[in-house]
Amino acid sequence: MSLSDTAAGTRTGRRYSTGAMIFHWLIALLVIVNWRLAEAAEHAARADAMQYFANHKAIGILILLLSLGRLVWRWTHPVPPLPSDLARWEKVLARSVHIIFYVLLIGLPLGGWLANSLNDRTVEMFGLFTIPPLPIGSNEDLGDTIFDAHALGGQIFIYLIGLHILGALKHTFFDRNGGIFRMLPFGKVPG
Repeated sequence: MSLSDTAAGTRTGRRYSTGAMIFHWLIALLVIVNWRLAEAAEHAARADAMQYFANHKAIGILILLLSLGRLVWRWTHPVPPLPSDLARWEKVLARSVHIIFYVLLIGLPLGGWLANSLNDRTVEMFGLFTIPPLPIGSNEDLGDTIFDAHALGGQIFIYLIGLHILGALKHTFFDRNGGIFRMLPFGKVPG
């Protein structure tokens, strides 16, 4: 498969489509940035922490929208089959982690928005516009509980990302069945 085939959106064999690749890497980058913003806010002075969290919330909404777009893309574009040399447990683990990723990619931003809404807070989208609180009333205790669950979900997400990366590297360099190159427009993916 040539790079021009990938750029045109065609896919052969075991490689993901160009759209899937764009969604994957853009969301991955935003998730990493958002994780680092949350970490920085935890150790910053209040004024800086508020700015970090403002950006964290705005990026969270972007992740939500991109994840919904990615789901639509996935439902309308076939995904390549998993490599045939995977053990049954590896296939189950891969599918399970991907499902949990989608749950977290949608649930974490929605949970953050819900918690903000319960605390009567808006989401400022980089100074371009403001997303108002959901019309659910105020309940700071519930909002704080949801924030705690949001933080725990974020920690679980980071561990799953690590597992996902280790799996991709294992399949790329040990199994030699395409691994990470299935989600890149270059590299060898056995057919």
